[in-house]
Amino acid sequence: MNGWAVETKALVKAFGPFVAVDHVSLQIRKGEIFGFLGPNGAGKSTTIRMLCGLLTPTSGQALVKGLDVAVEPEAVRRNIGYMSQKFSLYDDLTVEQNIDFFAGMYGVPRESRPARKQYVLEMANLTERRSAITATLSGGWKQRLALGCAILHDPPILFLDEPTSGVDPIARGAFWDLIREMARTDHTIFVSTHYMDEAENCHRVALMHQGRVIALGAPAELRAGLSTHTLLQLDTSAPLDTMRALENMPGIGDVAVFGCGLHVAVDDRENGMKSIRARLAAEGIEILRLEKILPSLEDVFVALIEAEEKKTA
Repeated sequence: MNGWAVETKALVKAFGPFVAVDHVSLQIRKGEIFGFLGPNGAGKSTTIRMLCGLLTPTSGQALVKGLDVAVEPEAVRRNIGYMSQKFSLYDDLTVEQNIDFFAGMYGVPRESRPARKQYVLEMANLTERRSAITATLSGGWKQRLALGCAILHDPPILFLDEPTSGVDPIARGAFWDLIREMARTDHTIFVSTHYMDEAENCHRVALMHQGRVIALGAPAELRAGLSTHTLLQLDTSAPLDTMRALENMPGIGDVAVFGCGLHVAVDDRENGMKSIRARLAAEGIEILRLEKILPSLEDVFVALIEAEEKKTA
């Protein structure tokens, strides 16, 4: 057995001519919160299903707790917890009945089930809702219950496939509190998401695009990779006209929409701001805000995707 909780080597999954996962190589440490980021269709869920022993790789290798997912999928599944974005709960059962069902499915010893059930109820703050029909719970409470059911057998490695999709921001924050607490007890958390702000909770992240890993590292490291440019926040009276006006200007790189404003990458802060002011004044566009900002992971992701697409253009 090697020292990695999860390791993939040139992992590939193809469905006919379509390559969903394209030579992905990763190494994830014990106790690490590892983020798998990217838009829908990037290959995140397919990778996770291979790591959970639910799909057989086309080529390459994947090891989970030292077990080859293609050779020992049943042994892999005994050592992991898996939570999909659909939550996999039974809506017509109560909270407690769902916990009982999954305790049996995961093979939790009968003598341990009362203690594990109580742990899940307290961890998810569901003790007062134990008799509630699951269908009546909000998305955030269902999310907590699904996480609790996934860890009933206390797996050392937990795979969460877009677990916060469709959940309100407050519930998302509470959910990440639970994830951080689990990591502090040496559980390895592999979590996929398309919410870039959630990556700040991860020790390291991999950015996926069209089945490939295009960046890998700690969030701060990835943001530092944009240090060759200065990033500006630009709010104007006409954002779309502003984008057209700044297109192909010397010294100005990527211009991307963020909220109601724009993020503009420039080679030099002073000259870039001067050029933007002059150009927009000539176009009759009012500047509401123009200042330097620190790049977010979303900025990093946008810049990396654009760079990748330029390579194939």
